[in-house]
Amino acid sequence: MPDDRPKRNFRRGKPRRKICAFCADKSKSIDYKDINKLRRFLTERGKIQPRRTSGVCAKHQRMLATSIKRARIMALLPFSQD
Repeated sequence: MPDDRPKRNFRRGKPRRKICAFCADKSKSIDYKDINKLRRFLTERGKIQPRRTSGVCAKHQRMLATSIKRARIMALLPFSQD
């Protein structure tokens, strides 16, 4: 019986780790006024992306969440986008 199904290329082994964008940039702090950088870590609905999808380390994820919340309070970022 010939196998007419298309071949699938599956990667074997562990998936590649994402590198923290803030560690690679060697930034000491995350500024809440830099909304272009903060928007990269929000979903289209306005939620903060989790670490596993954004690839940010735990230390910078905490700083990122605080900066996003500060930007929301200062009305630089929306709380939700319906």
